[in-house]
Amino acid sequence: MEQLRAKKGFIIDMDGVIYHGNRLLPGAKEFVEWLYQEKKEFLFLTNSSRYTPKELQKKLEWMGLDVDQSHFYTSALATAAFISTQTPEATAYAVGEHGLQNALYDAGITVNEIHPDYVIIGEADNYCYDHIVKATRFVNEGARLIGTNYDLTGPVEGGIVPACRALMAPIELATGKQAYYVGKPNALMMRTGLRILGVHSEDAAIIGDRMDTDIVAGIESGLDTVLVLSGVTTPGMIEEFPYRPRLVCNGIGDIAVLDH
Repeated sequence: MEQLRAKKGFIIDMDGVIYHGNRLLPGAKEFVEWLYQEKKEFLFLTNSSRYTPKELQKKLEWMGLDVDQSHFYTSALATAAFISTQTPEATAYAVGEHGLQNALYDAGITVNEIHPDYVIIGEADNYCYDHIVKATRFVNEGARLIGTNYDLTGPVEGGIVPACRALMAPIELATGKQAYYVGKPNALMMRTGLRILGVHSEDAAIIGDRMDTDIVAGIESGLDTVLVLSGVTTPGMIEEFPYRPRLVCNGIGDIAVLDH
C-alpha cells in the first residue's frame, strides 16, 4: 500500500469507485481530501459518456466533494477527439445522452440522419428499437460504427444495468460489423489521461472496479493497478481473468491516510 501511496498521479474511475448512482461510497470523501492534502495529480477518467465534465463536477459537489472541472475526462470527450482527428467535419448519427451530444458538437461533428459518416453508440435512457433500425441501416450503407466505451454493464443504486457494449450488441449482430470502442481499455483514452495528468505511467496508478476495462488498461499502459470491490467485481470474479491487479481493496477509503 505504501508503494501505491507514493505515486505522483492517480487515474480514478467513478461509477462503482466514488459513487453508485447518486450515493457517495464510503471513504470517497476522505480519499479526495487525501489527494489534495498530499498534492497528488489526479484525474477522474470515466467510461460513461452520459455526463459532461461540468455535470460530473456538480454531481460530486452535490455529494459534498469539491473538485475542479479540470479533473474530469470522459469517453464522450475521447470519442469526439478521435473522430475529429480521423474525419474533420464528420457527420454522425449518435445515440446517447447530452454528455456525448455536447462533446460531438464542441468537436465540430454534426448530426446527420440521412447518410452519416459514423454511427456512435453511448449510454442512452431512451434507447429503443428505432435506434437499432436506423443504426443498422446507416452501417449497412457504409457508416463506421463507434462505441464510446467497452463496458457491458454498469453499477447503479439498485444493482447492475446494461451499458454501452450491451446496447451495441444488436447492431453488431444485425450488421455483422464490429464496433471500434474508444474508452478504456483502449490505449487512446489512457494516453490522453496520462497526458492530462502530466505524470509518467511509472509514477501513476489506476483505481477501478472493473477487471476488463480499468485493470487491463492499467496493465497495458504500465500503471500500478488497484481493484476496488465496491462496484461490479466480486472476489470470485477476479479468478475468471488471466491477469491480476497488484492490489485489491474493499473500497477507495482503504487508500487514504489523513493527517488531521
